[in-house]
Formats: sequence, C-alpha cells, structure tokens
Amino acid sequence: MCWLVALGWMRSWPILRLAVMALGLCVVTAAAVVLHFRLGGWVLIGAYAIAAGCAFAAGRAVIPAHHKAALAIVLIGAAGMRAMLLFSEPTLSSDIYRYIWDGRVEAAGINPYRYVPAAGELTRLRDPSVWVHINRADYAVTLYPPGAQVLFLALTRIGESVLAIKIGLVLFEAAGIAAMIALLRQLGQPMTGVAAYAWHPLPVWEVAGNGHVDAAMLALLLGGLLVYVRGRALLAGVLIALGALIKPLAALALPVLWRPWDWRLPLCVAATIMLAYVPYLSVGWGVFGFVAGYVEEEGIASGTGLKPLWLLQQATGPLPHAAAAYLAAALAVLAAMALAIGFRSDRDRTPQASLRATNWMLVAFLVLISPNYPWYFVGLVPFLALAPTASAWVMTSASVLFYDVVPGDALPSYEARIAVFTMAVLGAFACDLWQERRRVTTLAIGETT
Repeated sequence: MCWLVALGWMRSWPILRLAVMALGLCVVTAAAVVLHFRLGGWVLIGAYAIAAGCAFAAGRAVIPAHHKAALAIVLIGAAGMRAMLLFSEPTLSSDIYRYIWDGRVEAAGINPYRYVPAAGELTRLRDPSVWVHINRADYAVTLYPPGAQVLFLALTRIGESVLAIKIGLVLFEAAGIAAMIALLRQLGQPMTGVAAYAWHPLPVWEVAGNGHVDAAMLALLLGGLLVYVRGRALLAGVLIALGALIKPLAALALPVLWRPWDWRLPLCVAATIMLAYVPYLSVGWGVFGFVAGYVEEEGIASGTGLKPLWLLQQATGPLPHAAAAYLAAALAVLAAMALAIGFRSDRDRTPQASLRATNWMLVAFLVLISPNYPWYFVGLVPFLALAPTASAWVMTSASVLFYDVVPGDALPSYEARIAVFTMAVLGAFACDLWQERRRVTTLAIGETT
C-alpha cells in the first residue's frame, strides 16, 4: 500500500511543485509590496529575480498528464500575484493619473489634446486625489493617441479612480492571456507555457501595480495575431492598428501580416487610423500631442537616451553627429527587417515563423531605440511563451534596474545599472543573432540535401 502512495506522490510531484511555486510567488509579491519602500530597491530586484526564474521554469515545464490542472494552477497563481498589487497605490509610475485626467477632460466635452492639465480652462476639473499626481501637468498636453483616449473615457465612466482603471486593464490582460493560450494551442505547444507571461513580474507590477495601458494594447495585438494565424489577415490588421492607436509599439507586427503587393491590408490599417483621429482634429497638428516634446525629453533626438550609443560614448567621449547617424542606421535596419518579413516566402508564413518574426521586430526596435521605462518592455513578455529569445528574457527581467523611486536608496548609481542592463541586452542580442544564423543555415542545408 505504501508503494502505491509513493508512486502517486512521484507522479503528482511536478504539479505539486507548480502549486508551491504559485503560492510562493503570491507571498513574495505581497512581501515586496510592503518592504520595497522600507528596505529599498534590492527588495524589488530580488522579487523580480525569483518571479522571473519561476516564470521561466514553469513556462518550460511539460506536464502532459496534468495539463488542465497545471494550467489552472498557473492561472490561479497569476490572479493571486495580481491581487497582491491591485488594491495598492501606484508606486513606480504616476501615468495612471494622467489616464484618469484625460478621461475626465474628454467626458467634460473638451478635446484632451487642446490644453495642458494646468490650464486655467480646466480648473473646475481638478481634485485632490488625481490632479496632484499628474506628471508634466504644466507644460505637456497628453501624449497618448486616440485609441488610448477612447479607452480612458470608457474606463473612467465606470469609475474615476485608480482601482477602476486597474481592474479594467487587468481584464484586458485576461483577454490577452486567453489569446496567448489559444495561440499556444494553435502551435501545438503546452498551454502551461503561458506561465512565462502570467507569472512574469514585469506585467504583474506594471499592469496590476501601476495600471499601465500596455495591457489593452497587448490584448488587441495578441487577438490580431490569433486571427491572423487562423487566416483572417484583414481583421488582424484592424485589431493590431487599434492596438497601435493605444500604444504605437503594436505597429511593429503589421509587416508580418502583409503579402507583397496586397493593397487591402494597408488600406484597412490606414482607414482605421484616420477614423480614430477624426474626432480630435479640431486642434489640427496638435492632435499629435506631446510626441515631439517627449522625443526631445527622453534623449532620443540628442542621443543621450539611446543606450547602445550612450554606452559607446562612455568609452569614446562625444562623437560628432552620432545621434543622427545612429537613428538613421537604426531606422534603416528596422525598415530592412520589415521589408524582409513582408516579402518572406510561404514556407516562412507558418504560425510559428510569423510569431518569431513579430518577436524579432519588437526585439530589434527595443534594443536599438532603448526606452527609458520598464513598462515599454511589457510588449515582449507574451513572446517569452510564444517565440522566446534570450534578448526578450534579459530586457523584460532586467528592466527592474530602471526603477529609481526610493529616496536615499542603497542601489548602485542609475548610470551603473543602465550600463549593466545595456551590456547584458547587447550580449543576449548577439547570442540570438548567432542562434538565428545557425537556424537559417541548418534549414538551408536541409533544403539542399
């Protein structure tokens, strides 16, 4: 009798290990919420390391005999991690307050691209719970495109509170996770692979914790990719265009949908974008909001915010015309990749190959343009399950090094942390390029034999 119990225990060990990890991650997340500001940034770095390690292990685990139970544990663990942060105040970003403000302004019948929040025309809309937390209130009109504005209006009609916005975005995240599971099923991969996203600390902290709008963009992006692999490219283009109207990063997936000389997809995308902008055109070119100011403020125009270039100039000193040359080269690389993906052969239009191509567009953009904020890397996290690369794992997991919010923190300097992050990303990117070269070479040899 004892040996039967032991045999049952051994067979169920993988599922028990998964359950222990899920429970442990909920505890770690709750502890980090309480201890981060008390003990400093090392707490958050440690929590990220533990959660990313568990996400990696669970995402790669194969539990065929218990796949339904394993998937349930993954999803329950994901919900538990988010519940630890959902009711807390945002501590790593104040962007959510701008979302609420933009929704409130639009609900009052005012074009959100017309005035900066501090404008006298908006005085009557101010309140002590939202207004005092708005960033760039005295000099920047909204940065967010029309799709985001529609989303802000809809969510604030449910409630003009941090909790209401977070709940809405977590629901979008749930839709994205459902699309991810469907894509994994389409690829013939274990559905438990979704743990690579569901347990990853970056979306947990940035969506449930800080309420970033990237969750809605991802739901539309993943929904678009799902309908694309099922053969509906035009609908996919509309969905991904809507995602780009929330966060432009989604537009990097559009080359994957296109077939040479097909005019219908570009027409559908262009029509979707134009229709979205029409309600806001009363401000003319002001409809592009703070985009130009943001590019300048983030050091993209000057080159100081382009981390590979910044790292190079730490060794060489300032280089003449470096920013312009770097940006021209980066845009040329991205354009060449987009054309190569659009003109790829039918052999490379399988669901797996298409997801890999989408991941490469996102990785290349984020490596070259190198945003200053961790939440920009949330768009990569689903591909840790769908088409994993070392670059994506490093960028998403090490992005915790960007946070600099605890006064008097004992962390190394911000510059030192960014240097470590950039070198790790470039190393991982080189490794991915080498692996991709080997894969292409292997395929070519297979075709000739």
